[in-house]
Amino acid sequence: MKPRRLIAAGILVFVVALAEQCSSKPAPVPLTPVVSVRELMENIVEPTADVIFDSVVTTSSASGVVETRPTTEDDWVKVQRAAMLLAEATNLLKMPRQVAPAGDEDTPGGEMSPAQIQAKVDADRAAFATYADGLRDVAIKGLAVAKAKDVDGLYQVGSDLDKACENCHLEYWYPDDKKNVQK
Repeated sequence: MKPRRLIAAGILVFVVALAEQCSSKPAPVPLTPVVSVRELMENIVEPTADVIFDSVVTTSSASGVVETRPTTEDDWVKVQRAAMLLAEATNLLKMPRQVAPAGDEDTPGGEMSPAQIQAKVDADRAAFATYADGLRDVAIKGLAVAKAKDVDGLYQVGSDLDKACENCHLEYWYPDDKKNVQK
């Protein structure tokens, strides 16, 4: 009887070890940011968001009203691509990285200094990631709206996109304006 129990125990240990190996997650692949948050915003997020913002515009002038909206399949594909890129860019925003390039102490439009912003982001990365997730959610909504070719929906996405951006900026870039905006 003893040899059978020993064999059964050995099999059990082997099965448990095998199950643990199968269920354990592989080590994460290290990610190395290439640009700062400011550069990411200026070169990827803002121009990509502008494709969505500029896809539906009504302009009134002395010459009359001009409406811009996606009309061709290519127009809609451009909006879809912008929404996809914007959604994925939010993952880049969540990667720990410097807020501004080394030596860049520029504070345009009354922003906090890069050092102040960096300290605030580093103090609560989860909160910063929540703002990025809010932007991602709007971008995903924009993708669905573009796939549905819903012009009215694009107006709403533009408004939601503006709000998602401003919520983060009011928290991290120019928080002194937050009280004025809330009034």
